[in-house]
Amino acid sequence: MSAVIQRLRALAPTREQLEANPWLRGLAPYLANPKLWHWSRRGVAMGVAIGLFIGFLIPVAQILLAAAAAVFLRANVPVAAAGTLVTNPLTVPPIYYAAYHLGAWATGTSATTAISVADPTGFWENLGSIGMPLFTGLAMTASFAAVASYLLISQAWIWHVSAKRRGARP
Repeated sequence: MSAVIQRLRALAPTREQLEANPWLRGLAPYLANPKLWHWSRRGVAMGVAIGLFIGFLIPVAQILLAAAAAVFLRANVPVAAAGTLVTNPLTVPPIYYAAYHLGAWATGTSATTAISVADPTGFWENLGSIGMPLFTGLAMTASFAAVASYLLISQAWIWHVSAKRRGARP
């Protein structure tokens, strides 16, 4: 577990990097709270949950929104910011494709077979029909990922601490 935490610390942005970001300057006074940078079970689990939720659900300004939510919910800010990286140019197409089909199944709409990018008029007409299933699927995925990650990280943290207290090697 400590190797995972060390790796997360290396990947996560520092307080100075976030405070230097022009989009986050309004949060700078709040980012000074040391509890937002503490690596505790609740802070890390909540940070991952926030990052995944925003990363899956919101396509723009993810790090800004995750940092603001982490400040508001008193979660670990760098972990929340790093959690949004679940969606990136490589992962967005399969995530959105799967979320669309999940949303189409959940809403009872038929999945559109194909959207042609070559025909701009057909693209915009079809885009309107995929909006609700896509949003529904993304909301379901974001909610499940947030709850599951919070519970899994909390449980793994508890197991690690109890094993460490028993003197066993985790």
